[in-house]
Amino acid sequence: MSSGVKKSSPLWDARKAETERKILDAARRLFIADGYAATSLAAVADAAEVGSRTVYLRFGSKAELLKRTIDVAIVGDTEDVDLAHRDWHIRAGTAPTLRERVTAYAQGARQLMERAAPLIAAAVAAEASEPVIAEAARAGRAATQQHVAELWQRMRADGLLHPEADLDWIIGTVGPLAQADTYNLMVSTLGLDADGYQRWLYGTWMRLATTPSTLAEA
Repeated sequence: MSSGVKKSSPLWDARKAETERKILDAARRLFIADGYAATSLAAVADAAEVGSRTVYLRFGSKAELLKRTIDVAIVGDTEDVDLAHRDWHIRAGTAPTLRERVTAYAQGARQLMERAAPLIAAAVAAEASEPVIAEAARAGRAATQQHVAELWQRMRADGLLHPEADLDWIIGTVGPLAQADTYNLMVSTLGLDADGYQRWLYGTWMRLATTPSTLAEA
């Protein structure tokens, strides 16, 4: 008697992963090019060369598809490894010197922004009308703030900061600066490209880490 449970196989898993990759690649292109409102699940299915039902069954709604597309863009792939356990993020928290940690963070953040920031810009426009996206955005911003705080707390604990650096003030400053919203604003208003952002981020973090926060209490 059949148990009613579908069995998996390496071939089936590979096909499932390839289908998801095609859908996410298509969704990324369309969300960035056309925006959230103008992108439909049917259009994503056509671009991915899969059936509309396949997209619907896998993701359920356009909001969930955008959320998944952003989640994958943030970490860089579909592996079940969160941001805190990615190699570059680990180096940013454990490298032996301040320069190595800041370099690792600036490089990793630059790549993350290149992948995810354009999608997050599309999501911002949908936050008011899509509770799923709004909640994911709130959680994402809070997670970014937390990740940044933990990196700076480790730097302080490891003796890598200037002794007169005001850690709370620094965390309150760099948290908002690390958001994709800030990256998108800098690109649109200052004309920064990814290389320029990486240099700016590295220089900003190094200055904050090696300079006394004499103005923080002014």
